Amino acid sequence: MAKKYFMVIGVLLIFLTGISGQNYNIGHTTHLFFDSDRNREIETEIYYPSEISGDNVAVSEGVFPVIVFGHGFLMKWEAYEKYWTELVPNAYVICFPTTEMGINTNHERFGNDLKFVARQMQDLNEDSSSLFFGSIAQKTALMGHSMGGGASFLAAENNNDIHTLINFAAAETDPSSISAAAEILVPALIFSGEDDCVTPPESHQDLMYDSLASNCKTQIYIKNGGHCFFAANNFNCNIGESFCGFSTELSREEQQSVTFDFLKIWLKYTLKDHPGSFAVFNDSLQNSERIKYIQKCNITDVQSLKEVQGASLFPNPFIDQLQIEITPENQGGLLKIFNLSGNCVYENQIRNNNFRIDLSGLPKGTYNARYVKGTFSYSVSLVKS
Repeated sequence: MAKKYFMVIGVLLIFLTGISGQNYNIGHTTHLFFDSDRNREIETEIYYPSEISGDNVAVSEGVFPVIVFGHGFLMKWEAYEKYWTELVPNAYVICFPTTEMGINTNHERFGNDLKFVARQMQDLNEDSSSLFFGSIAQKTALMGHSMGGGASFLAAENNNDIHTLINFAAAETDPSSISAAAEILVPALIFSGEDDCVTPPESHQDLMYDSLASNCKTQIYIKNGGHCFFAANNFNCNIGESFCGFSTELSREEQQSVTFDFLKIWLKYTLKDHPGSFAVFNDSLQNSERIKYIQKCNITDVQSLKEVQGASLFPNPFIDQLQIEITPENQGGLLKIFNLSGNCVYENQIRNNNFRIDLSGLPKGTYNARYVKGTFSYSVSLVKS
């Protein structure tokens, strides 16, 4: 088991080392978008890859995916410096609309602002007078924290211009982000603080996850994580958190470290189509002791997952049937599946690849699978839904 654990960590470290390719500097500009249909100005702070750091410097050569980020209630974009300092060097453009920062916020307007900026960034790519002419990839993510997380659902509803939705401690909004989730089809990643008392997962993000119509959706619960630790230290957020008595031994740095470990892999998968990234993302989910998670995906990068682990059982969660893929040198071993009481509920020798396993007779629940061939072993937790 220890050997397998260090092998997995080694593969992950190699993968993360190769995520960025080139390490860019950070350029910055302020752009004023105008939505003529709503007669509305949307001032936006934009951070982007550049050869030298500074304001209004040239964008580096290349094309870069776009992230549009919604801030939390009474929070400014500066609270999310960690996001641009972590992501821009890895070849992303990140935009922070600065609307709806006052006390009388309008969630619908803010959601429309996020949606509009995402569309306009693509238009700037076609504008020869723009700083971003020829520099924007046709790949866009919507992100947000707290109120901005909820607004990102509103922005993603029936939106064909985006490729993934990601948010952190998302808050229910008016109109309802939970309802909007039912009209979102793109892959989605929801981060929750397990001990968040401002937007508790059970009354906010859990309901959003359940409502999502995405073809692939994952919710990550950071153990002992809170609401405000997704951002920098912020007076207004801290005040809100103090009213509900949040306390944890987890540090802000630790919570953000967990967040970015998973976020970077997910972005590599959804915005850069990197081979194997979905497999590494799932492997990290299964092996991390810092999180809990739920997932429902109709897509699986099976070949890459098999290459990383030597074997793969999928889909996970499953309904009635599982399929196992095994690298040639590891075929011919014994597969056993156990319930949580430790009783073996399935046993079979797997002599060929793409072997289908009928588990329709098992009740819904969590199971542990173990495949052994000589000195090789592969273990995974399975969920029957």
